[in-house]
Amino acid sequence: MDEVFKALADPSRRRLLDSLNVDNGQTLRELCAGLAMARQSVSKHLAVLEAANLISTRRDGREKLHYLNAEPINAIADRWINRYHRARVHALADLKQALEASPMGDNAFVYTTYIKTTDKKLWQALTDSAFTSRYWGTAFDTDWCPGSTMVWRQQDWSSDDPEQIVLEADPYTRLAYTWHTFDPHFAATFEMDPDEVAQWAREPRSKVTFEIEPQGEIVKLTVVHDGFAPGSRVLEGIRGGWPSIVSNLKTLLETGVTLPDPDPAIAS
Repeated sequence: MDEVFKALADPSRRRLLDSLNVDNGQTLRELCAGLAMARQSVSKHLAVLEAANLISTRRDGREKLHYLNAEPINAIADRWINRYHRARVHALADLKQALEASPMGDNAFVYTTYIKTTDKKLWQALTDSAFTSRYWGTAFDTDWCPGSTMVWRQQDWSSDDPEQIVLEADPYTRLAYTWHTFDPHFAATFEMDPDEVAQWAREPRSKVTFEIEPQGEIVKLTVVHDGFAPGSRVLEGIRGGWPSIVSNLKTLLETGVTLPDPDPAIAS
């Protein structure tokens, strides 16, 4: 957490976060163009922000894209903001709200966390319904082979659609699959506005990717949920859900117990 406060103390680094807050997923060239700083200075500041886990990076061909990452701010909120009256930590609350409510680009959500576990245990937690049911409230019926279909189960709702498929499954390294179908039963089960869910159903099907990188005694997990159309309402929904699901996953792997039961509809 010391690294987070150190990173945020520099006004230039806060300006870089502000720039990503407005337009997420920028290249180094794009970030330099919007700030009166030399390329080398921007690179150094980005390295500090990435070391503090305030940004995540992904490769897109030859370019490196930079994304805001709300995980450290969630950790600050868990430690202090939820414990004391918000008026006494007004600045922190404003920062938390700005990062969590900001658009994560027009068609992608990227979230990175570090978990004290092994790549094998994390893979099991992502693919074994005995685990996913505990921290997510969701179970999957699939053999986790690329091209295989997936049946989603949450509470008394299930979704069996041939377009719900496993896209990639490289054990202990990378897992990707398409998101589930939205239907009237889903809306009824989770007491959602049926018109809103019908609007979600008309959007292109998105996908989620889990990138697993062992780093000594910890594992870096990056969740990338993309494939959304600009202005996606589904993206708005999953943006609020993934942090709580990943936090619950992290807690389960590190302590053996989960946080209070998640609301599975939040990130669905």
